[in-house]
Amino acid sequence: MASSNKKLVPEAKNALDKFKMEAASEVGVTMNDGYNGDLTSRQAGSIGGQMVNNMNPVRTMRFERHNRISQGHKITVKYAFSLTV
Repeated sequence: MASSNKKLVPEAKNALDKFKMEAASEVGVTMNDGYNGDLTSRQAGSIGGQMVNNMNPVRTMRFERHNRISQGHKITVKYAFSLTV
């Protein structure tokens, strides 16, 4: 059975590989060029998590929203975010 994982932009493969290597070094995981099947699930997950953290900055902000159903009821909503440069 063929893999269904298709790159939307095949030309970006080298950039994605470089990005993955940088994320691996940030979390202290040593990756090889090519096959990395010897990585543990924890190591692979930490690399993927670091990539997501770098791609999607998380931000934190607080505000109060007044519930329109119950008179005087307030809900505090917290959004988490951080900016990376």
